[in-house]
Amino acid sequence: MEALELVQGQIKEYVTQIGDEKSLKLLEMLPTGKMLRSKLILKIADVNDASIKLCAVVEMIHAASLLHDDVIDDATTRRGQKTINALFGNLTSIMFGDILYSKAFTELTLMDKEIAYTISNAVTLLSVGELLDVELSKTFNTSYDKYLDMIYKKTASLIEASAKSAAILAGKNKEIFALYGRNLGIAFQMVDDILDITEESSKLGKPAMLDFVEGKVTIPYLLTWERLSNEERTKLESFYKKELNNEETIWLKSKFQETNAITESIDLAKKFGQEAIEAIKNENNNELVLIMKAMIERDF
Repeated sequence: MEALELVQGQIKEYVTQIGDEKSLKLLEMLPTGKMLRSKLILKIADVNDASIKLCAVVEMIHAASLLHDDVIDDATTRRGQKTINALFGNLTSIMFGDILYSKAFTELTLMDKEIAYTISNAVTLLSVGELLDVELSKTFNTSYDKYLDMIYKKTASLIEASAKSAAILAGKNKEIFALYGRNLGIAFQMVDDILDITEESSKLGKPAMLDFVEGKVTIPYLLTWERLSNEERTKLESFYKKELNNEETIWLKSKFQETNAITESIDLAKKFGQEAIEAIKNENNNELVLIMKAMIERDF
């Protein structure tokens, strides 16, 4: 059995232990993503009982955060499938998220104290990141620092904690792997934000350019806004949280082109990616380098 299948089996076992049939059925309906956090843990700590359990806990936490995120964003699809909130309502999505969080924390109490603290602290940051995301979406955000702080907390913190915890488990340099995870997480979110603009809806599993409609001013929009005239800035801001017609979409894409915002956003994501690779250059872990390269060396 492949390692990621072992992780999925462990998650199912944990949810089975809860003794609630509804939770098991909801688990089966969750779309399986790339399991990036598990891949990192297994590449750092190898495949063993402890690493599989750590992966399962982290994936349950990540799934819980997405269940809550879908309610916040009123999302109806994720990875091409209908979301739990779209199928069963917001209350079911929130409570199932809470069940996954709670069970994950229960299992964390049985693990190494430093690992338990590292993961738990990341979940606090993740939650603060969610709140920051909600706050930033109230008005057109023009601050790169606020954007970077939000994506670190909301996305990168759990990836950073996963890599650090795996290093603790394996007796490796936890600070080096934490730095790798932090930069990987930031690059990962930036790439995701860029793909929202450059990918087709069919590949995204959701409508293209949805972020801006939902009130997310991501890195390509930030760089574009910085380089526009005052008149054009006002026009861009008028598109915020608005379903764009064809003419407006064409104008926006032309401004991405004119300001070189997409290209420079990609370069910025690659910069964080290279910093992640640099952090582990003496660790002889080529698979972690390949994970990063696969993310940043792609067609946008």
